[in-house]
Amino acid sequence: MEKKVMQTYLYDFYGDLLTEHQRNVYEAFVLDDLSLSEIAEVEGISRQGVYDLVKRCDRILEGYEQKLHLLARFLKNKEKIMRIQALSRNYQSGNEAQAMAEIEVISSEILEEL
Repeated sequence: MEKKVMQTYLYDFYGDLLTEHQRNVYEAFVLDDLSLSEIAEVEGISRQGVYDLVKRCDRILEGYEQKLHLLARFLKNKEKIMRIQALSRNYQSGNEAQAMAEIEVISSEILEEL
């Protein structure tokens, strides 16, 4: 997965656990796509300070994911739901029995994980 997309997902799941200053800088870099220099000017810190803070936030957010696995579960369930959607289209095209059997298996997997 592309780094910016991963950073965005991690921030969506765990961003509230960062301090307000960390959130401001990380949002500016990841979500607003501002340069390190632009953020440094707004925040009144050095460009290197912004770089270090972004890297520290990356490590913090990745650490939360390593412990809690919320993003991994979300992505896994998202993939399963996409498979169910594809199977429902198959159902409409005449493969009812096979589609229903696969939907049953996938939905059982999702329920077991909850």
